[in-house]
Amino acid sequence: MGRNSLKYQFYATICANILSISYGTCVGWPSAAFLALQSKDSPLQSGPLTTSEISWVGSILCIGGICGNMFFAWLSDKLGRKVSMLLAVLPLLINWVLVTLATNVYYLIFARFLGGVSGGAAYVLIPLYVTEIAEDRVRGSLGACLVFSINIGMVLAFVSGNYVSYNVVPYMYTTLAIMHLIIFVFFPESPIYLMKLQKEKEAEASFRYFRNIRKVSQIPESFKAELEKLKSEFMEEKKKDDEAALSWGDFSTSVAKRTIFIGLTLMALNQLCGCFAMINYTANIFAESGSSLSPNMSAIIVGVIQLVGSYVSTLLIERAGRKPLLLMSCLGMTCGHVILGTYTFLKTLGYGVEIVNWIPILSFSLVIFAGSSGILTVPFTLLAEIMPPKIKSTTVSFCIATNWICAFLMVKYLPILTVALQLHGCIFIFAIFSAIGVIFVVAFIPETKGKSLEMILAGMEEKTRK
Repeated sequence: MGRNSLKYQFYATICANILSISYGTCVGWPSAAFLALQSKDSPLQSGPLTTSEISWVGSILCIGGICGNMFFAWLSDKLGRKVSMLLAVLPLLINWVLVTLATNVYYLIFARFLGGVSGGAAYVLIPLYVTEIAEDRVRGSLGACLVFSINIGMVLAFVSGNYVSYNVVPYMYTTLAIMHLIIFVFFPESPIYLMKLQKEKEAEASFRYFRNIRKVSQIPESFKAELEKLKSEFMEEKKKDDEAALSWGDFSTSVAKRTIFIGLTLMALNQLCGCFAMINYTANIFAESGSSLSPNMSAIIVGVIQLVGSYVSTLLIERAGRKPLLLMSCLGMTCGHVILGTYTFLKTLGYGVEIVNWIPILSFSLVIFAGSSGILTVPFTLLAEIMPPKIKSTTVSFCIATNWICAFLMVKYLPILTVALQLHGCIFIFAIFSAIGVIFVVAFIPETKGKSLEMILAGMEEKTRK
């Protein structure tokens, strides 16, 4: 099948990721909003927020993410990927309504929790849906659109927060969420999910839609072979399911343990390498360099760097492969952290490093770009590819929940660590974890570029036998 067969796979991925863009605005909203909420002219009737209240409004998003991730992973198997993605936008809509009506911090905390619920849903549902509709040759590129789309939303939030009033911004973001509801309802359910329900006619119709085959009389042989392969796989899967329901034994096989170990480690490294945490220090690092840019403008610059990095990931993931991207990402972050940590440490000791005050911006940009092009994007694609089908929903959900827990701990307690270890101490810790990431990628990560899900699983089984 030619390039024309990919058209509706791209359309569906773009429309599904309107949810990601909408969630990205929720992630980026605090950048400008916190400045207004802490000012004397706070829009809240209760007055300016304290530092403690700000930390809860910022970090509660991650708790919502854990809940949304677990709930929507379960719901996706009960109601399907499509219906779950349509329902996932509702907490986000309520989030913006609460922000608009907020008179005190409790409105904002609950609003951010609901925003996190939608984020948790997006991280688990979109990779599942995209993996199940995409051809092998574009599965990686389409999967990488998740983080790229979130970054689009973040940049949109940074820019609008800088130029649009606090009270108008929620109405803009609500429009995005409603757009997702209106557009995505017209796309079919995943053919793989329909096949699981033994709805073969609906599954075939969905499969034809995503392969852009309209005339039943002109079905290519390659499509027939792919469809028969899908049917035979699920007949075999059904036979296994009939023999035994999901049990602890399914998670304790050699393949399951290896894939869960890879998934959990990738999700932990995604946060512990420090890229996400460093974004919170954008203003500090730009100030270290003597930059006169405002905090909002600094955030916009960093958002654009993230966006470019994640776009590079979508371009290279099917050309260079998953493993090389992750390897270069971790290497780049290690170098960036070491340079930045050394600069801040020497400055703390009183050395005259002002002559090279461009180093913080350069090294910080390297960290953000390297992270966004690999460790922040690729793991979500890889997770959906390497997990055995029977335990995929559960294990993907559990791994992403681990990511949310690490994110919460980083956002909530990093300021305390910074006081105890100073900024350079935290940066060196991030460098250590990034270096561990290099070793881990070399030793454990399989290359899945251009392989079918069956080939990937067979490769994992072969490695466990060695």
